[in-house]
Formats: sequence, C-alpha cells, structure tokens
Amino acid sequence: MAATAPVIMRVMASSISTAKRAGGIIRDILKKGDLGIVDKGKNDDYDPQTEADRLAQRSIIASLTKKFPSVKIIGEEGGSDLNVSDDYLVTELDEGFLQQSCPAEWKDAKPEDFVIWVDPLDGTSEYTQGYVEHVTVLIGIAVKDSAVGGIIHQPFYQQPDGELGRTIWGLKGLGTGGFTASPAPPGQFIITTTRSHSNALHQKALNAFASTEVLKVGGAGFKVLQLLEGKAHAYVFATPGCKKWDTCAPEAVLEAQGGCLTNINGEHYVYNADVEHANRQGVLASLGQNHYELVAKIPAEVRAAVGAKL
Repeated sequence: MAATAPVIMRVMASSISTAKRAGGIIRDILKKGDLGIVDKGKNDDYDPQTEADRLAQRSIIASLTKKFPSVKIIGEEGGSDLNVSDDYLVTELDEGFLQQSCPAEWKDAKPEDFVIWVDPLDGTSEYTQGYVEHVTVLIGIAVKDSAVGGIIHQPFYQQPDGELGRTIWGLKGLGTGGFTASPAPPGQFIITTTRSHSNALHQKALNAFASTEVLKVGGAGFKVLQLLEGKAHAYVFATPGCKKWDTCAPEAVLEAQGGCLTNINGEHYVYNADVEHANRQGVLASLGQNHYELVAKIPAEVRAAVGAKL
C-alpha cells in the first residue's frame, strides 16, 4: 500500500515516524546532561544551538532524503551531514496515517513540487532553560508556494499512560490527527505571544486587542498548539523574528483544522525553495475568529513598520 500511495501521503507518513525519532534524540541528549551549546547568533542576539538541534536535524534530513531523493529539504541548522548511523535513519512509514484517503488536490503532486521545511528543535532557548514542554519538532510540507502538510511533535508531552511524546499532524483537505481540538473559552480573548522577542512595536500590536489574558510561551509550534487546544484565541507576533521552518508546519496544521496563519497584514507566506527564509512581517494566527477583523485591529503604522527595510 505504501509504495502505491500518492507522494504527499508517503512524505507525511515518513515525516510522522521521523519526527518521533527526532523527539527521542532530543530527550536522550537532555538526559545525558551535556547539551553542547554553541551561540550561532549575530551581533548581540543570543541564538543557542545544541547537540540535540544538530543531531535531530541530521536524522530527519538523512531519513527523508533517503526516501525522497528529489524532494528539496531546507533545515534551520543549514546543510547537514547525511552520513548517519542506522540508529538515526528512519525507514518506516506511519501505517495509521496511510489508512487515510489522499485529498484529490494533492494526488498528482510530484516530488519536484515539494519543499520540506524542518525545524528540528523549535524552542531551543526553552530547552536549555528547562521549559521542555515548549519544545516541538516541526516538519512542514509545502507544495509549490503553499504550506499544505505539517507535523508538530512534542518530545516531552506526557501521555495518560506515562509515555513521553505526542505527534500531531495536519493535511489541508484531509484534517488533523493526534490531539483533541477544543474551542477557546467564549466571552474572553486570550492572546499567545513570544516569551523573548518583544519590542515597542510588538507591544503596540498587543495593546490594540482587548485581551483578557496574554500567554507568553516559547516556540511557534507551541504557540499554535495553544490555539488548537483552546487555550488561546490568537497568536500575535509583530516582529520579524521567525523563519519559514518555524511557521510552515504550524500553518498547515492550523489551517487543516480551519484556522488561519498569515503575516500581520493578513497575507500568507510563500514556501517555495527560492524564498527568503525570514518572515519579515511577523505572524498573526487565529482559530474560530474572523481573522481579517483581527488584522484590521493592528494599527496601520505598526503593520507598515514591521519588516520595513532600513
């Protein structure tokens, strides 16, 4: 069955299995205690990278490249050494996912139409600081310009039986799996936003909403999970701080669930292989809201200034 499934179904099924293995790598390195932190930041920006980021990315990219050699893969940690031991090479496809029917619009998508955007460890700062519940593995699947499929894996999510790890997936036209969606509380307006990248413009955008609560959490994946699980109504990030590998998977999962993720002007980002990696115009995401009414609430001067070229 796997061999005859459309390419997108095989890419999704392989990405689910691969994300789980990356989660195991991330847990193992934390358990060993030596995170191997290096600072890859520019100027005064601290941007930590750990051995878990590096090894999880090598595992993901080597595994997906072996299965789909003609698919373009772009990872946060740059070019990866594809020579990994068999222990890090994932060959199996998630059989549960392959039982699903492929949406008609993706049946004929060819390998060269795809770009896979990988953030092997979203929330590295939180990982190094002990806020491990914020950590996710993100594998986003774009077809031509659009984010259409995504995997959000939580390595440290505790299942009711005590097992660690949860894998959430979404494919536009099919839906989502791996979690129970809940609506956000009525009569309130809860915003989720950054723990660490605020500035005056961003604060001005937040102030434009009559929010009843602001949840400051790490990682784009974990912020979108706040929407999916009904803990927040909107995700507001009015700075140019995140990249395509941060948003491709969350956008696909959220929109497969009926939500919306755009820049703060209400425009979708483009995810082909030639785009700039930075999301210069911030992020606005919502579920169960009129998204474009939210866009209109952000002051025009903020929307014009965020991402403006100096």
